[in-house]
Amino acid sequence: MMKRFALLPAAGVGARMGAGHPKQYLDILGRPMIWHALDAFQRHAGIAGMHVVLSAEDGWWNAYDWSGFDKLKVWRVGGASRAQSVLNGLAAMADELSADDWVLVHDAARPCLSQDLLDKLIGEVDDDAVGGILAMPVADTLKRAADAARIAETVPRAGLWAAQTPQMFRHGLLRAALERAGPEVTDEASALELAGYAPRLVESDTANLKVTYPRDLELARLLLAASA
Repeated sequence: MMKRFALLPAAGVGARMGAGHPKQYLDILGRPMIWHALDAFQRHAGIAGMHVVLSAEDGWWNAYDWSGFDKLKVWRVGGASRAQSVLNGLAAMADELSADDWVLVHDAARPCLSQDLLDKLIGEVDDDAVGGILAMPVADTLKRAADAARIAETVPRAGLWAAQTPQMFRHGLLRAALERAGPEVTDEASALELAGYAPRLVESDTANLKVTYPRDLELARLLLAASA
């Protein structure tokens, strides 16, 4: 049977948060944010292992207690972009996986992933020939900006989805797609699309938010406190 592994690229600095250290270490309920992102995979019986990619210069990781994560391996092979960090992580973990094993790439700054959403993603993608991602249909009216923050046009939202994570693809297929796509792709699904594939969309919910701005951090705290 194919196994499933989580991969969390965590080599970024989170500049938009305006914090003095990488945002994956911001405190949520007494734990660093990435702890909560990892906990979702640690608790799920369908995940065989977890891999975190850090920057070689990361000076924060060792300050925290990770002893509860017996599935966890850490690689200090972070690249200059998300895509490069993921690709380096895929290479580092290759000895543990077969080409057909699943890799669930997840944002370290997405701490509210529920067991129900993980179940849903795995259930809908496990037998898929390509793989798929959690995503939300776009509900708001979209505007394209011109100069000076004025509206240039309204963009039709029909058929548009906002991508989330985890993004679940087979190790060999994802690695090859990222190698061809280059370091500028912003998510794993984009690399698969450039290779000619059409990943599956699995409907998520708004609670699976990505912490990007300071106000997102408070919302994540509220959601995790409520779920606890």
